[in-house]
Amino acid sequence: MLTETILEDEGWLALDLPALAERGAVSTLEHLGLSPETFEIAILGCDDDRIAELNGDFRGKPQPTNVLSWPEEDLAPETEGEPPDLPQPEEAPHFLGDIAIARETCLREAAEERIPAEEHVLHLVVHGVLHLLGYDHVRDGDATLMERREVEILGTLGLPDPYSRGRA
Repeated sequence: MLTETILEDEGWLALDLPALAERGAVSTLEHLGLSPETFEIAILGCDDDRIAELNGDFRGKPQPTNVLSWPEEDLAPETEGEPPDLPQPEEAPHFLGDIAIARETCLREAAEERIPAEEHVLHLVVHGVLHLLGYDHVRDGDATLMERREVEILGTLGLPDPYSRGRA
């Protein structure tokens, strides 16, 4: 199994975060030509209070956000708009990093967009896994590349382009 999911907020049980996390992470790695069996990712299903605490501790922004990622290694490219050098581990399992997802924020955003919560969670998992792999959206060229990858991966899952609705 690629993902290990820790549920601090039991409300995640109704959405089956472990299954959504595995599906989104596997789809992301496979789309990028990586073997999911070679990697591990830890996913924390938490509430808004916990993610606000994490956001404050690690980003200096003590407010809730939808998803946070902590890559095990920095894979980001130096040149804007270039894809990252994806890991090619010699030993398995290779730990990619940690992702935290806040349930209340996810549910609120999904309701605002009038989309199924599961669809939004899948998008956030894909987004988080791409961050672990060195994708980012700080520079314009990198954001364009990351969004394109997200849309491609979500398409393989049968989901529409989330950016055509204006959400991130």
